Amino acid sequence: MPFATTHTVALNGAVGHLIDVQADVSPGQAGVTVVGRADAALREGQDRVRMAVINSGLRWPTTKRTTILLSPADLPKSGTHFDLAIAVAVLAADAALPADALRATAFIGELSLSGGLRPAVGVLPMVLAAAERGIARVFVPEPQLPEATMVPGLDVLGARSLAQVVAQLRQEEVPSAPPVAAASGAQLLSWRGEERLDELDFADLHGLRDVKYAVEVAAAGGHPILLSGPKGSGKTSIAERVPTILPDLSAEESLELTAVHSLAGVLDPAQGMVTRPPYSAPHHDASKASIVGGGQGQVRPGEISRAHLGVLFLDEFPLFRLDVIEALRQPLESGDITVARQEESVTLPARTLLVLAANPCPCGEYSAEPGANHCHCLETVRRNYRRRLSGPISDRIDITRHVAPARVSERDEFRPAETSEVLRRRVAAARERQRIRFADRSWRLNGQIPSQLLKREFGIAPAGQRLIDTETFRGRLSARGAVRVQRLAWTVADLRSVRDGRDIRPGPAEVVTALRLRNGDPLDLRMIDGGPGRRRPDAMGGIDDGCEVAEHAG
Repeated sequence: MPFATTHTVALNGAVGHLIDVQADVSPGQAGVTVVGRADAALREGQDRVRMAVINSGLRWPTTKRTTILLSPADLPKSGTHFDLAIAVAVLAADAALPADALRATAFIGELSLSGGLRPAVGVLPMVLAAAERGIARVFVPEPQLPEATMVPGLDVLGARSLAQVVAQLRQEEVPSAPPVAAASGAQLLSWRGEERLDELDFADLHGLRDVKYAVEVAAAGGHPILLSGPKGSGKTSIAERVPTILPDLSAEESLELTAVHSLAGVLDPAQGMVTRPPYSAPHHDASKASIVGGGQGQVRPGEISRAHLGVLFLDEFPLFRLDVIEALRQPLESGDITVARQEESVTLPARTLLVLAANPCPCGEYSAEPGANHCHCLETVRRNYRRRLSGPISDRIDITRHVAPARVSERDEFRPAETSEVLRRRVAAARERQRIRFADRSWRLNGQIPSQLLKREFGIAPAGQRLIDTETFRGRLSARGAVRVQRLAWTVADLRSVRDGRDIRPGPAEVVTALRLRNGDPLDLRMIDGGPGRRRPDAMGGIDDGCEVAEHAG
C-alpha cells in the first residue's frame, strides 16, 4: 500500500500528545519530505532513518517520492525518538510490513546509522500518554523496558534494533543484535557521596526542640520554611535530615515522580520506580533555567520539579540570583512552574517542600545577643543582604525559625532526642488525616488548600478566626499571610490529634502556635510536648486558651 500510519508521542513538558506518523510512498521525483512542524533534529532524522533501513538489510524507496506527515501538524515536535515510528511508517507504506500489525501500536526510539535502537529521554511519560489514548502495544529500546513496564495494562516490547522490530511485526524469528548501552550514567555517579544522606538521623542533633517541631509541622503539611541563624548553628544539618521524616511515596506519587525524572533524563532504569521523596540542594550560583526548568530545544525540568514531592534545599538563599529568587513566587503559590517561550508554554509539577537557609549577614557572624556579635560587615552591607529576600517571597514562607547554636545546658541530656523514625510516624499519621480529609480533592496537604475554600469549607473555631482577623487588622498579617496561618493551624491541629489520640480541630491555641511559627517567635515547649499547662479545662469543661492568646496579642 502507498500509505501507512504509525504512532508515537510528543512531549510538551510533562504532557504527552499522541502523534500520527503518516507516510506516503508514491511515484514522483525521488526525495523525502517531512512536514508537521518538526524541529532541526527531527528533520535530520530522515537521513538517519534512511541509512538505518538500508543497513538493516531492508529496502528504502529510493526511486519514489516519500512524504512524511507528523499529525497534528500545528503541534511543535522535537527530539530524536520519532526515528523508529518514521522508519516503520515508510516500510509499511512501501508494502514491506503488514498494515494490521501497526494497529494500536506506538514506536519510541532513536535509530543509529547501523539500525541500532538507542534510548530516548522521557519514555515513561510517553508510555503513560500512549496508554491514556488507547494504545495497546509499545515498542521501546531494550534498556528502557523496565521503565516502560511501570505503566500497567500495556504490552511493552523491548528491541535492540530496527531489524528486531520488523521481525516481530512480521511475526518472524527475531535476529540477534548487539546490546544497547543505557543512556543514563547514574551508576557512574556514586562518587558524589549521596549515600551519606541515608545514614542521617534527627537523633544526631541535640537540643533545637522548637526548630525540630517547626520542621515536623513543615513536613506534615507541606509548608515552606526558612531557617536563619549564624554559621555553624546547624541549619544545613537540619535541612539534610528533613527527607528522613517524610513517609514513602504512594504508588500514584511514585509513578508521577518517576515520570518527571524520566523527562529530566536522570532516571536510572536499574533502580526501578522512585519510592522515596527526593532531596536536591543546588549551589547558590545555579542559573534560573537549572532551578525552574528550560534549556535548548525541549524544555527539561529544573531542580524544583526534580524535587517534586520531596525537599528542595536552597542554602545561602540571599546569595542566589535575583531572577531565581523571584521565580519562586509561582511554585510557592500554586505548586507548579510554567516555562513560557515564544512558541510554547510548558507547565511542570513543583509541589516540593522548600527549605531555605540564610545567615544574618554575609560573614555569618552577626548576632543580636549582647557580647555575641563578631560581625565586621557594614550596616549597609547587612541591610542589602537581608533585602534580597523580597517582601513577596517572604510573605509566601509559612514558617520562620531562628537557629541558635545549642548550648550544653540546652541539650537533651536528660531525655534522648527523638529519632527520625519517631518523627516520620507522626508525620505519616498527620498526612493520613489529610488524605482522608481531602480524599476527593485535587490537593493532598494542608499547605495546598486553595484560599477560596478555607473559610467556606475548612474554617476554624470563631475564637481562632477572630485572632487572625485582629492580626490582619493591625497590619501584622497580609491577606496572604492570614491564609497561610490558617493552613498552618490545620497542620498543628493534625499533629496534636496524633499526639493526643483524639480529633482536634483548629482553635485559638493552634492559631497562636501557627502565628509564632510564621513570625519566628519562640514556642512554648509545653505546648509541643503536650505537658501540663498546654491547654487547661475551664469551668464549663471546655478549653481555656485565654492566657496564651493574651500573651501573643500583647
